[in-house]
Amino acid sequence: MPHSSEEPQIHPSVPGPRKPAVPARTPQTARAATPGPRPTPGPRPGPRPAPPRADRSSRPGDGRPGPARGGTATAVAPQSAPPAAQIQLVETSESSAVATADETVDRLLDEGRAPSEVLVLTTGDPHPWAQHELSFGEDAYWRQQAEGDDVFAAHATAVGRTDSRPVVVLAVNGGTDEDVAAALPAALAKAGAQLVVCGEAGRLSALL
Repeated sequence: MPHSSEEPQIHPSVPGPRKPAVPARTPQTARAATPGPRPTPGPRPGPRPAPPRADRSSRPGDGRPGPARGGTATAVAPQSAPPAAQIQLVETSESSAVATADETVDRLLDEGRAPSEVLVLTTGDPHPWAQHELSFGEDAYWRQQAEGDDVFAAHATAVGRTDSRPVVVLAVNGGTDEDVAAALPAALAKAGAQLVVCGEAGRLSALL
């Protein structure tokens, strides 16, 4: 009987060995075989920040110190100048100024001053001790100052060659007012702690 074109055709099955069915893959096998979705890449890290620039005040070579580490910079107070020597006036006449200066030296030694700490200056005639020592030559005279074992006496005009000592005794035994006015600051500059001026008070009051 002819088949209609609209009816499905049924083919007879041919007997024979059938192929074994392929076992179904387990979920684990399928998961291992089938690649999963790739993770979505996150945002890329930004560029590394540049190292902080050193402060100009801490750079070497500019002469300015940088701030102290671990705290704020502290201003350092300038060192104060050393105090000036104390000035003492011993009133005496011009003719007896050297003798008064010698008495002052004896008093200072009795108070505990060492002979090497005392310098005697004169504005008029040189001290008798200086005249005696200079008779042996200037080299021997100035060598005694370098040795520094005893009281040293010099003229005020030679103060540039004398060494500074804790106590200076200035005997105003002559010289002009200009000489005395120049001798006072020069003697004060050589005195480390005390300047004793032996002279007439009326003459020295306008100069001290």
